[in-house]
Amino acid sequence: MKRYQLILVFLFVFCSITKAQNHLPPNFFLSTLDNGLQILVVEDNSVPLSTIEICVKNGSYTESDEFNGLSHLYEHMFFKANKDIPSQEAYLKRVNELGIQFNGTTSEERVNYFFTMPVHNLDAGLQFMNSAIRYPLFLPSEMKKEDPVVDGEFQRAESDPTFSLEDKFNRKMWGGLYSRKNPIGDHQIILSATQEKMKVIQGKYYWPNNSILVIAGDVHHNEVFDKVKNIFGDWQPSGFDAFQKWPIPEVKPLGGDTLNFVLTNQNARVPIVFQGWHGPDTRNDVKSTYAADIFSTILGLASSKFQRELVDSGLALQAGLSYQSAKYTGPIQLFCVPNPVHLKECMKKLEGEINQFDNADYFTDEQLETAKNQLIIQDTYNKEKTSSYVHTVTFWWASASIDYYTTYNDMVKQVTRQDIQDYIHKYIKGHSKVSGILLPPQMQDAMKINSYNDLMN
Repeated sequence: MKRYQLILVFLFVFCSITKAQNHLPPNFFLSTLDNGLQILVVEDNSVPLSTIEICVKNGSYTESDEFNGLSHLYEHMFFKANKDIPSQEAYLKRVNELGIQFNGTTSEERVNYFFTMPVHNLDAGLQFMNSAIRYPLFLPSEMKKEDPVVDGEFQRAESDPTFSLEDKFNRKMWGGLYSRKNPIGDHQIILSATQEKMKVIQGKYYWPNNSILVIAGDVHHNEVFDKVKNIFGDWQPSGFDAFQKWPIPEVKPLGGDTLNFVLTNQNARVPIVFQGWHGPDTRNDVKSTYAADIFSTILGLASSKFQRELVDSGLALQAGLSYQSAKYTGPIQLFCVPNPVHLKECMKKLEGEINQFDNADYFTDEQLETAKNQLIIQDTYNKEKTSSYVHTVTFWWASASIDYYTTYNDMVKQVTRQDIQDYIHKYIKGHSKVSGILLPPQMQDAMKINSYNDLMN
């Protein structure tokens, strides 16, 4: 290769690297070990603490029916016996010795585990995390001890009347792929889980090349990179891409005559309405994800036409629209609590508002800018506490990318009125939706509401 060609190649690579690094805030430092483990260091010397978080691309989106809830159970088992810690009691003793506050969460597209501790215990904390993520034992006796914990979680959820509404709504939204959007899982599947099933999950997803390790706090990135390499560097990669080997099935478009429903619950005190559409995802339509966030924020403004016509008028007690960003079909969900005295009038008004979403004057330029500013301010507020902020970062790593998150505010600023119109036309206006209402039984009987269509008569 000629010398000038080498120079051009060098400049291209250098510029590409520089461009990628420019997407990171000045206190973010990203590296990747030879085994594929990504390491993100977030420097914050405001307090002498450090947070270690490991995030795995696992969760309900990887679960077929017979595994629904086992990513959640795996999260529970993480904080128990492993090769170096013989029992949960020993685990908790070590937690106290290191001054660790710990937790984990399971959602649709990620499972994360995190420790926060005094920074002088960082080395020991990294060793502790290494043992837990790489060498869990899944002791049958400890799995059995989790049954009351799981029972308690389900009982708390089921005591809320909206749980039954949300469950039926999601079954309608996702059809045969319901398990892929149900992170709490199936109660009986969890209670009947085996050590073998836990090892299946581990063998598919718990590899360095499917994970990111974040260390945040009063640390220096070069020192952290060296520590992580020494501790996690011999963690062998899987040798495969889990999502090529076990692809996530695509959600089928909504359709058919069974998308609407009426549900009753003795504990319900007021009617509650859910409506939902299949929205954009971060693989296929990133641009619309920004528009979705902004439009939902606009509808939540006290000055919005949506709030004035529904809530200020007295027809509804609450109303709002939300969008959940996701790598695989993000849901758009409308939530409304009609005033029981004006139930049918509220429902008709709600449909009328949806039909006007794409009107040129449905929101003002000022409301558009206010919504953008609210999203940016909220992001700034979320960054105030680094130990919590890292959870947001790992969510975006799993469901989009770190670049998506670090450039989010800039992209939000660029969203136009036309972008929002395009989003509404592509995903909401004229598209099939799931509509459900939860009613107190006495209200259903008194108003003779036997089907969702009865609400419009």
